[in-house]
Amino acid sequence: MSQIGGFFDLWNPVLLLIVIVIGYSYGRFVVKGNGSAAKSEPISISQQLLFYAGLILFYIGQGSPINYIGHHYLFSMHMLQQTILYLIVPIFIWLGTPAWLVRSCMKNIVFRGLFSFFTRPLIALFMFNMLFSIYHMPFIMDYLMKNDIPLLAYHTLLLVTAFIMWFPVFCPLPELNRLNDLKKMAYIFGNGVLLTPACALIIFADSIIYDMYDNVTVPFAHLSPLDDQQLGGVIMKILQEIIYGATLAYIFFRWYRRERKDDDELDPIPSQDSLNNQGGNWNRA
Repeated sequence: MSQIGGFFDLWNPVLLLIVIVIGYSYGRFVVKGNGSAAKSEPISISQQLLFYAGLILFYIGQGSPINYIGHHYLFSMHMLQQTILYLIVPIFIWLGTPAWLVRSCMKNIVFRGLFSFFTRPLIALFMFNMLFSIYHMPFIMDYLMKNDIPLLAYHTLLLVTAFIMWFPVFCPLPELNRLNDLKKMAYIFGNGVLLTPACALIIFADSIIYDMYDNVTVPFAHLSPLDDQQLGGVIMKILQEIIYGATLAYIFFRWYRRERKDDDELDPIPSQDSLNNQGGNWNRA
């Protein structure tokens, strides 16, 4: 493996075309939708930017050289890809998705039943983390990396469960928002705990645990396979902590602002006229 792949291997123009079509469809039919729901719930500029950023990050993770290098050369690059695809992209996409779009999908009774079941917090929490940990078992990952169709199927399943895992936190539908902000913070903390064992196994391993990365000649890096493997675990853990920490901060400050707003509504600031009247009363007293 001393030669880097060609343009199609490194940049995946087919996936780029798919991402462009999705982005165009979002702008044409969602942002500029003609239905009553679209008009009653317009999509803000910030939502649009978040959705498009999610698409760009998805292509960077799955269609750029990160994917090829992570698949053939560097485990650390593979873990960076995993972080982008499963811990970042779903957040951006959910934040850019309007409630009416998800609600329209709920009109299908089968979809609504399945979606409501799998997005229950405990099910969503354990399903993604279980599949992610199984994926990084050495014999599972070695098999998948050698077989393109099972690998594509498993990556698709992981991506779907990642979206499901993030749904209870960034739920765009009030009627399906099962967690208050404090419970969401506990939910994110639980995610961090469940993901730690897989990262620790990789970081503290004293030998190569994945055959596919053993004895690989990397023409552009100066890492030994073991150092690369440990670096991959460190990248996953550090970025996970940053992402979960930022999400916790986002939810906390949102909760804090809501509490302050509720307090202000219960104890409104007295108007200038009322203060003047009070002053007059005090003077007369």
